[in-house]
Amino acid sequence: MSFTPQNISAAVRHLRRKDRVLRDVIDRVGPCRMKLDRRRFRMLARSIIWQQISGLAARSIWKKLESLIGSPHVTPERLIKFTPEQLRTAGVSPQKAAYLLALSHKVLDGSVRLPRLTRLPDDDVIEELTQIKGIGVWTAQMFLMFSLGRLNVLPHQDLGIRTAIRNLYGLDDLPGKDECHEIARPWRPFATVACWYGWQSLELKNGR
Repeated sequence: MSFTPQNISAAVRHLRRKDRVLRDVIDRVGPCRMKLDRRRFRMLARSIIWQQISGLAARSIWKKLESLIGSPHVTPERLIKFTPEQLRTAGVSPQKAAYLLALSHKVLDGSVRLPRLTRLPDDDVIEELTQIKGIGVWTAQMFLMFSLGRLNVLPHQDLGIRTAIRNLYGLDDLPGKDECHEIARPWRPFATVACWYGWQSLELKNGR
């Protein structure tokens, strides 16, 4: 199912009808403003930077990285020119610098062909991407959601999603995989849009 305005509208109607909790979130948040980044390499590089740090810190590092390479167009050709030590001057950790360069090498030598991922099922995309050092299931799922626009992805490992589910559904603790999938059952086949509203619900809780 493709990421089109018609399908997003259908997703919101479905979620409002199937889940009363999400219906309230949708009413408070308003229309789904989820946007895609079709620049596949850039999306993967951003996801690596965002791993296990706050959004504020990640945005700061990303801006410094763009400044370092001299362009907002982060490409493998540009990144490969820098050493890990040079990437560290932008605030990139040694581990993530290695991941970014490994990704660049894989794309440039043809080991990973990003354009062909569009034609693959979700599980095959995850299998292909997780062969790259530094890209795990979470990063691959973010790529599915925000670059390929797949509408039925549930990143059950994501702390924000787990926190949103706990808060919205009155759980005592953060849910595990099985509980996330059970609660998300009514969201199918639009779990991606439901997750977007889940993330937005955290902003509502923080008064933003």
